[in-house]
Amino acid sequence: MNTAGQPPARRLNRNDFKTLGLSSLGGTLEFYDFIIFVYFTSTLSQLFFPGDNDFIKQIQTLGVFSAGYLARPLGGIIMAHFGDTIGRKKMFTLSIFLMALPTIVIGMLPTYEQIGYAAPILLLIMRILQGAAIGGEMPGAWVFIAEHTPAQRYGFGIGTLTSGITGGIFLGSIVAIIIQRTYTQEEVTEFAWRIPFILGGVFGFISVFLRRYLEETPIFKELASKRQLSKELPLKTVFKEHLAACGLTAIMTWALSTAIVVTILMTPGTILEKMHGIPRDYALEANAVATLMLTIGCIFWGYCTDKFGTKLTLIACWGGLIITAFYFYSSLHPEISAGRLMFNYGLMGFFVGSIATTPILSTRVFPAEIRYSGLSSAYNLSYALFGGLTPVLTAWALGKTDLAAAIYVSFVALLAIIMACIPLGYRGYVAKKNNT
Repeated sequence: MNTAGQPPARRLNRNDFKTLGLSSLGGTLEFYDFIIFVYFTSTLSQLFFPGDNDFIKQIQTLGVFSAGYLARPLGGIIMAHFGDTIGRKKMFTLSIFLMALPTIVIGMLPTYEQIGYAAPILLLIMRILQGAAIGGEMPGAWVFIAEHTPAQRYGFGIGTLTSGITGGIFLGSIVAIIIQRTYTQEEVTEFAWRIPFILGGVFGFISVFLRRYLEETPIFKELASKRQLSKELPLKTVFKEHLAACGLTAIMTWALSTAIVVTILMTPGTILEKMHGIPRDYALEANAVATLMLTIGCIFWGYCTDKFGTKLTLIACWGGLIITAFYFYSSLHPEISAGRLMFNYGLMGFFVGSIATTPILSTRVFPAEIRYSGLSSAYNLSYALFGGLTPVLTAWALGKTDLAAAIYVSFVALLAIIMACIPLGYRGYVAKKNNT
């Protein structure tokens, strides 16, 4: 183990590919559980919130969606503490179980018409539990892979895992398209909306089973054997000695959350369908293409950080997102062809794969002893703030200008480029430590 808490350089072996494969598949299935909510926002707003004002109902449903983000810090901090003290694998497995349970419950919840105000309250509670689970899953997954992958394949490993996590969004969009094409709107409202959630719960329990075959990270094993685990509360060490790393992680998380929430989650329904009158089928299909390209982009840009370095890669990928975001959103109009919509959206989606650079930078800026707690606290607090507020703020800004999405995405992309030019960002904790 080097001073950064990374395995030494070596060729990827069969066990590495098994770890990457099982971790990525588990991430796909768990993130599907968290994100499927957004594809059925309109239906859930009708079923769980009373009243005739569609806008108010939509805002209420988005509020429940945002509650999942606001719950992330608590779950993430608790799981990270035990991940740094008793082991990464145990928390990595627990998080996915805690996601599967509320997801399957949502699929079986009675609606407002059946049990009144208890329905939206129960929906909110389940969403909070999902948020707590995903708060532990995302940082835990990145730390797990970072500590398994050889140094010269660090970016590729984390990029591949991130592609698996974003694959959950792709899986969600595919399931939404299938439900949309298989059932009428009346059938979706009556019963078919439940299918994706029940299916997600089943996916989650499959992931729990798969993660039994993973091994604890060699970095944690070495720290434990040498009694080098954190001697005090890991979170205390994080905020006492690593505030700069927390700040960098928070800003990179802001960029990641904005790119995902605005371009992938909000764009199909809020921007394509409602603002520009593009048919829902076209919007969902184009979104599936963009999400697929995002998944490919995560692997590509992760590989590029190994090949060309962190700074150059971040300038290229986040700079490309600025250009393609303005190109895509300025091209939208009700008569846009399905082919052009898919191409433009897919092109932007490929550069949204820049989000893989967030965990690549953020896992390197903390020492191994408190890495899980450092990454989890900074990432989840930032995501709770920006991921939770972004849907509401973006919806408001879109009332001012049609290019609000492009402007916001470009602003955070510029921040990511600035982070890449800071020594802590492109060198990580090791170089900083060696220079002191």
